[in-house]
Amino acid sequence: MLVKAILIGLLIFILFNLFRALPVLLKGDHSVPLSRYLGRRVLFSVIVFVLLLIALSMGWIAPNPRPY
Repeated sequence: MLVKAILIGLLIFILFNLFRALPVLLKGDHSVPLSRYLGRRVLFSVIVFVLLLIALSMGWIAPNPRPY
């Protein structure tokens, strides 16, 4: 249950950074570089992917059963 909460929190943080980059992208404001928000999003996406792989291999979460 803790792993799922961490994953959901990281996904919310990824969406937060995506929406923080939107005004910078639309206005062209150069006081804060766009790569700051998008880089964080990519970094946390990689962390989510690695955490999912670790959780699956350790048996903390179970994938959906096959439909056939």
